[in-house]
Amino acid sequence: MDACEIYLGVFGNEYGFEDSQGVSPTEREFDRAGMLHRHRLIFVKGADDHARHPKMRALVQRAGGQLIRRRFTTTSELIAGVYAALVQYLESRGLIRSGPFDASPCVKATLDDIDEARIRWFVREAREARGFPLSEGASVGSVLTHLSLLNDDKPTNAAMLLFGKEPQRFLLSSQVKCAHFHGTEVAKPIPSLQMYKGTAFELVDQAVNFVASKINLRVGTRAQGPQAPVTYEIPREVIAEAIVNAVAHRDYTGTGSVQVMLFADRLEVWNPGSLAPSLTLAKLRKPHGSHPGNPLLAEALYLAKYIERMGTGTGDMIQRCRDAGLPEPEFVLRDGFVTILRRPGPASAVVTPQVTPQVTPQVTPQVEALLRLLSESPALSNAEIRIALGLRDRVHVHNAYISPAVAQGLVELTIPDRPKSRLQKYKLSAAGRAAFANRSDA
Repeated sequence: MDACEIYLGVFGNEYGFEDSQGVSPTEREFDRAGMLHRHRLIFVKGADDHARHPKMRALVQRAGGQLIRRRFTTTSELIAGVYAALVQYLESRGLIRSGPFDASPCVKATLDDIDEARIRWFVREAREARGFPLSEGASVGSVLTHLSLLNDDKPTNAAMLLFGKEPQRFLLSSQVKCAHFHGTEVAKPIPSLQMYKGTAFELVDQAVNFVASKINLRVGTRAQGPQAPVTYEIPREVIAEAIVNAVAHRDYTGTGSVQVMLFADRLEVWNPGSLAPSLTLAKLRKPHGSHPGNPLLAEALYLAKYIERMGTGTGDMIQRCRDAGLPEPEFVLRDGFVTILRRPGPASAVVTPQVTPQVTPQVTPQVEALLRLLSESPALSNAEIRIALGLRDRVHVHNAYISPAVAQGLVELTIPDRPKSRLQKYKLSAAGRAAFANRSDA
């Protein structure tokens, strides 16, 4: 018994051999397993105890008072019962699962590992986007219960991926790796490599912002409305759809992570998973049902409007690429599921200098986009800039767009003595206006 993890007792009618103290080996094993806190499974033959030896009858009653016992009448019933009990034991230990990964309890996680602020943010977003019925004052437990993210009062894997304080502490592979290559192949040294951590929402935002900050974009004029339009060389909605699909539908049981790789001619989003059994690559290009690998995770992303419509993502990507004059997305099964988005080819590459002309040799595409935006407005806040550029992350916009422009003297603060004021806005400086005037003259 000392060398075992599970005690399986099959109790019949006979008590068997008795030692000098009148105790059988079966009862000795049962007691030893209990003393060692082993998992005990007891199967009792027959539904009636009257025919049993008195000591076996007493042992059956004692076993029933300590743990759940199961009855059987035939050998086939015993085999089925033992199999089901062992599966249940393995599921309780997190060693196997019969349901979706995201619905399983997250091993060692408790409600203390859930970030209440992230729950509040989600409720606000879901109420505005989808009419989520719970109020912002709803408790963490009630929100998780409503979303089916509790399993026996323990946070599920989906709960930790969506709202965990440190999701990667429990789910190591749930990070996203982003890399930018100047050529068309993977080659070292890698010009830009980022490993992003955080919740599923943060992973999507960070990865989308990484790609958006590396590709060409055009800021139009206000001729057709009060908001200057911003156009990325690959539609931002297509980039976001590819990345959110990878985060939502990947296989989280493996050690691989989602990889987002930007090349000179294409964007590849690699998902360590595969298609649902009922789907094929051909079906992805046609209307098809929704078969999320992690349904609870996908549902929360949908409620926060990270997923626009369930089951239509690939079709929307194809149509948006067509509308932008780009090749249709490619879907490939290659050591996982890969989405390939083609960047404008050589014929359109020559347009790039006109799409994002350099104001000065040191200006990045992000700073230039900001300057073009401010040239159409007297002043804009961080939030207004994010809306205009189609970005979500406030810190990213400040670090990649606003801060460099201010440092180069091209943009200035409307409240310079209080840089962190909630009323702060940003406007072109004299140097910024001169740069655009010089470009126009040229």
